[in-house]
Amino acid sequence: MNAILLVLIGATIYISYKGFNDYNFFSTYKFHVGSIKAGEQFRMLTSGFLHNDIPHLAFNMLTLYFFAPLVIGHFGSITFLIMYFISLASGSLLALNFHKNEYSYSAVGASGAVTGILYSAILIDPSMSLYLFFIPIPIPAYIFGIGYLLYSIYGMKAKNDNIGHVAHFGGAIGGFATTLLQSPYMLYENTLMVFLLLIPIIILFFLSKNGKL
Repeated sequence: MNAILLVLIGATIYISYKGFNDYNFFSTYKFHVGSIKAGEQFRMLTSGFLHNDIPHLAFNMLTLYFFAPLVIGHFGSITFLIMYFISLASGSLLALNFHKNEYSYSAVGASGAVTGILYSAILIDPSMSLYLFFIPIPIPAYIFGIGYLLYSIYGMKAKNDNIGHVAHFGGAIGGFATTLLQSPYMLYENTLMVFLLLIPIIILFFLSKNGKL
């Protein structure tokens, strides 16, 4: 395993585990709108190293483990790390924008950053397929990516669960934009794929602009 990826996963597991057993630590570093507006902007990054429970942590780290090597192989370790933190920050920024008037809103998890890496991996290799636990047949990765973000839009509208859908979406935007900035040739070599992956992002901003979220 790549050293930077190993350190990133190890740090996330260690910090999350500490948060499981230390409520004050967890509370100090989680994403919390009121605290961020009071000047604690560091929470927008530190919250990405905390998780609610072991399944939440395991899902994110396994997803990162499987898809990060493709991004690292294409861009290198440093660009991968930059993309990871850009995706994490963009997820937090979008969440802050959507929940700016909900001072008690809080969230944790690396999902935004991991979704950014997943979206980048799909752009790099649009032909790859995914296997989901409950579907025993391969699913084209781009179908999963589009469906995941459309589901996130539904979750943002329904507001009937505790999942940080907005952060997932923001992370995907961060990974999508960073990948295209690093490899602009994808705009004309994979034009259709870029457009397809852009559809949920366009829908999100259309709904947001028209007050539908």
